[in-house]
Formats: sequence, structure tokens, C-alpha cells
Amino acid sequence: MQLYNTLSRTVEPFKALDSKNVRLYACGLTVYSQPHIGNWVAYIYWDLLVRTLTASDFAVTHVQNITDVGHLTSDEDAGEDKMLKGALREGLTAWEVAEKYIQIADHEAYELLGLRRPTHMPRATEYIEQQAEFVRALDEKGFTYTITDGIYFDTSKLKNYGELARLDIDGLRFGARVADTGKKNPTDFAVWKFSDPSEKRDMEWDNPLPGTPGKGFPGWHLECSVMAGELLGEQIDIHTGGIDHIPVHHTNEIAQTESLTKKRFSQFWVHGNHLKVNGTKISKSLGNGFTLQDITDRGYDLEAFKLLVLSKHYRTEGNFTWEILDAAQNRLNELRAWADLRHQPSTDTMPTELDELFRNTKSNILAALQNDLNTPLALAELGKLVSYMSNIPIPGVEGEHTEGMLAFIDSIFGLNLDGRPDITQQQKDLLTARQKARDTKDWAESDSLRDELKEQGIAIRDTDYGQQWSRIKD
Repeated sequence: MQLYNTLSRTVEPFKALDSKNVRLYACGLTVYSQPHIGNWVAYIYWDLLVRTLTASDFAVTHVQNITDVGHLTSDEDAGEDKMLKGALREGLTAWEVAEKYIQIADHEAYELLGLRRPTHMPRATEYIEQQAEFVRALDEKGFTYTITDGIYFDTSKLKNYGELARLDIDGLRFGARVADTGKKNPTDFAVWKFSDPSEKRDMEWDNPLPGTPGKGFPGWHLECSVMAGELLGEQIDIHTGGIDHIPVHHTNEIAQTESLTKKRFSQFWVHGNHLKVNGTKISKSLGNGFTLQDITDRGYDLEAFKLLVLSKHYRTEGNFTWEILDAAQNRLNELRAWADLRHQPSTDTMPTELDELFRNTKSNILAALQNDLNTPLALAELGKLVSYMSNIPIPGVEGEHTEGMLAFIDSIFGLNLDGRPDITQQQKDLLTARQKARDTKDWAESDSLRDELKEQGIAIRDTDYGQQWSRIKD
């Protein structure tokens, strides 16, 4: 198994700290609004990462946090609290907004997209005391200072701050482009923010340090360090997130965590690139923040959206258009037609070359994914098998390497190809009648029966080896 490590900027052989047990932390959603399709891209990739590790005989403990407090609209500890912003928009409390979008996200991720549920999904608000204790520990070691709006981490105390992002620290100065907010250094970040005493917040707790009376709330970066430590230990194997997390969020996680542990926080930092829509960044003002509901409302399957995402490598920028989704839906339909072959009239032999192709396809798919999650190559390998089988008689017996192939594909890509039911006896009778009509060259009857089956969602492909049916729509 090899993965690109943002820390080294190279693809490295992956080796878990604890033999075959992998500790993986993924930055989760901030639950203040309806997720759009761009939000789901990273989680489709991290789901595939967990599936690939599992197929490679690793046991994975997967933690994915839920940010329900502390994330401001600017990564630089400024702007509105995202949860408060959502509450004001919807006329609800921040707690109610969090619960609403946690339920929506849960349904979309694990019921609609069919992602595997992480081992742990902690909420930031469930770890407030642990975060307060973390702040106190940083303060005791001299890493924090207090100004009017909060408790800040002093990045000048670290020689290697910004190593992940390779920041030019010396090039950052307060001035025209870097606002002087009272911080000692432009890169310093809040570990705890103070509430405005003139306002009552929905989510606020006692400030953690002696001499800081009043209420406040933890900084966004703090929660990930704390929950990763609580659930996975001081050191983890893989930390994932979007490329936008590199310069601030993940850089700050490393700083505060390693200041206390004096150990390498994560061995691998794996970052996914973004998805654009029609070549443009997703933006509410542009009206291009499509949702999963928008996709299904237009008659597409969400497995097709997953194929669209996986058709490009996780480190390259993706693009969503309805035309690209059309192509992905056609690809999904071809895979489903291939999966439906198991229920159809067949020969009683298994060609040696086909059995070997099954073996090689399975091996090549796993090898491609073990090479830094090369999903385009993995899907191309599957496509070769599907294309080959569209031009040969259907074998009616299992070969040494064919049994369980659909289950393997589903275990990797989550496309729901295995277990597709057979058509009804009535539909089989229509197929038999249509073949008889073709044999007697009764083309009108043949076309009529084809149309009747199409109305029932069954498409027919005539080959040199007889009829092959497939479902037009599940």
C-alpha cells in the first residue's frame, strides 16, 4: 500500500504504527447548512480508502468528527460562528440547527450514498471539558497568551510551525494584507474564543483558564486534536481532509498536538482536491451548489455520482456537469447490465481465458487502489472485463476466480451490483415469445414485445449468442 503524504510531498509505502491496525482520523462536516455535492466528494474518497485498507487486510479504526461548535466563517479566527449563522438564518437555536443537519448528513451519507459508517463520530460539544483541559495543558507549558477576544497559541514557540504547508513564516507580516488583530504573530490562532459579554450565545461554556471569567467556546482546530487523542491515542496513522485544510486547520492541529506530546501526530496526511461545477467554484451566489436531491430529482442514480467522483484521482481537481453525469450514468448502466448476466441463459462451460481475466481484474483493481488510490485505473480495469464479456457467450458455471466477483466490486466501490434479483417469470416468458418471433421473422411482434418489456424497465440487446436483458432503471 502506498499513499501520497502531504508532509513529504511524495508517495510513500504505507506502514501502520501498530502492525495491521490502522488509526485514521477524518475531518467531518460543519453541520450548519444543507451539504452540497462538493461536500461529499472527500467522504466518498475516504470511504474508498477505508475499503481499500480493509481489502488489504488492515483493521481500521475510523474517527470522523462532527463540528457543531467553534468553526468561524474565516479560518483566521474571524467572522461569524457558522452555527450561529445557521441559527439566525433558520430562526432556530444553534443546538437545533446542529441536530437538524446531523440527521440530514447521516441520512445522505449512509443511506443514500451507501458509505460505511465510521467507527466513531464524536461531536465537538461532547468533548468540551477535554478541550478545556487541553487549553490548560498548553497554557501550563507556556504555549498560549490571552488577548481581548480569546486565548491564542503562540506559534513563535515552535521551530517547525508551518512544516505541513511549507509556509513562508518570515514573509508574513502585519500590514496591508495581514490585519493586526492584537495577536503577537500573524500565524497565531485561537484555541478558545471569548463570548461577547453583552450577548447570550446558545453554545458557550466557562472559560478554561484562571483569570478569564465569563463564557466562551473552543476554537475549531482544537476539537480535532482533542478527539483524535481521546479516541485514537497520541499518534495516528492517517489524517485526511481537503486541500483547503493544509495551510491553517491541519497546520494548527499539528502545532498544538505535538507541543504537548512531543511526538509526530500523524504519520500520513492525505488531502483531497475539490470539485467544481461547470469549471467554477461552488458558490451559493452562483446557484451551483447542487445537492444529492437535485441529482435524484433529475432521474440520476447516486451510484452514478460516485462513479463521476471516482473517475478522477483524489488529488486532482474534479468537474461536475450534467453531461459528465450522463456519461457516469451510462457507465453505471453498463455495469448493472454486466451484473444482470448471472441470471440469463448461458453455456455450461467457463473459458480458461475468461476465468483468468476475472483473476487478473480483481488483482489489478486492488493493485491500482493500493497505489495511492488510483481510482481511474481501477475503474478502467473493471471496464475491460465488462467490455470483454459483452461479446462472448455467457458462462453458466463458476470458474475458480469468478465466484464472489460482484461482492468484491461492491466491497470496494459500493455500487450495489451484487444481489440484484432476477426478472419475473412473466418477463422471461415475454423474452421467450420475442425470440420465437425473431426466429420466424415476425418483426412486428418482436418489436411489440420489446416495447412491452421496455415499459417494464427491461432493455434487450441482441447478440450472436441470443438475447441479453438488462434493467433500464432499478
